[in-house]
Amino acid sequence: MKLSNFNFELPKELLAEYPAENRDESRLMVVHRDSGKIEHKMFKDLIDYFDEGDVMVLNNTKVFPARLYGNKEKTGARIEVFLLRELNEEQRLWDVLVDPARKIRIGNKLYFGEDESLVAEVIDNTTSRGRTLRFLYDGSYMDFRRKLKELGETPLPKYIKREVEPEDELRYQTIYAKHEGAVAAPTAGLHFSKHLLKRLEIKGIDFAEVTLHVGLGTFNPVEVEDLSKHKMDSEELVIDERATEVVNRAKRNKKKVCAVGTTVMRGLESAVSSEHTLNTFEGWTNKFIFPPYEFSIANCMITNFHLPKSTLLMMVSAFMGHDLMKKAYKQAILEQYRFYSYGDAMLIL
Repeated sequence: MKLSNFNFELPKELLAEYPAENRDESRLMVVHRDSGKIEHKMFKDLIDYFDEGDVMVLNNTKVFPARLYGNKEKTGARIEVFLLRELNEEQRLWDVLVDPARKIRIGNKLYFGEDESLVAEVIDNTTSRGRTLRFLYDGSYMDFRRKLKELGETPLPKYIKREVEPEDELRYQTIYAKHEGAVAAPTAGLHFSKHLLKRLEIKGIDFAEVTLHVGLGTFNPVEVEDLSKHKMDSEELVIDERATEVVNRAKRNKKKVCAVGTTVMRGLESAVSSEHTLNTFEGWTNKFIFPPYEFSIANCMITNFHLPKSTLLMMVSAFMGHDLMKKAYKQAILEQYRFYSYGDAMLIL
């Protein structure tokens, strides 16, 4: 498979600027891999496709307000700083992206907040836009983290051109988010409401949780025609014993194991034992899944509609088959499904 196999014309008006008013009332395309049948439903109809003992695997990562705006010393130029990951707690070192990057050099200082109570010094260049910052802050570590939260805003994807609104803080977060560390939401999970989760639980569906802290690398454009040459950024992944027990029991009992999102699917496939069961895992994964690929753990998947030439689309193609994926996406465009982070969902059975 080549990069050009994953290109298609996506009308700009189908990129969702806002989520559905109620989480579980986004649209749901249901795709049956065995027959090629495609159905058009609402997300809350998901419950009709699952039975007692089936398992849904959720990513319980929590998005933190990763986008800050500061001013450069002397010139006062406004600089966007996107926090990627903390490198050293004691020294308050962070990997970040800066924009515009050409103005930011080693030794520069950036001031944040109206009172300029938070200052950062650039101590290294990591990539063309990447920098390492040392934050200079006199308070305790807890106070420092509170300050970052106070000054940061919800890191909506760049395709959303509108201003971030207060509602985005809640809506760009799954209702089961627990462990802070993601700079982008695991968006398939945004469709679950408390009411729907309760209905699934009452029906006897089990849940397993993994933690994969989504980084911006997930969305990095693929710039090589030969997909085997593309390198994914590493993301932190934790799969505990409880999750492995729930998933492996469902596999033994020939039940559905549904990966809620591409992040979950990548996480599960990063921790496969030699017997094709799920292992516990604590570390980092840079797993890149593209066709052809043999999946070991999940046998169904919930996902949003992805952008042309994205690694997420490649994983979906690997899971549902390339021709069926093309057919489903053609239908999605015809039926005016909403794409990307705040868009509609697909259930692949």
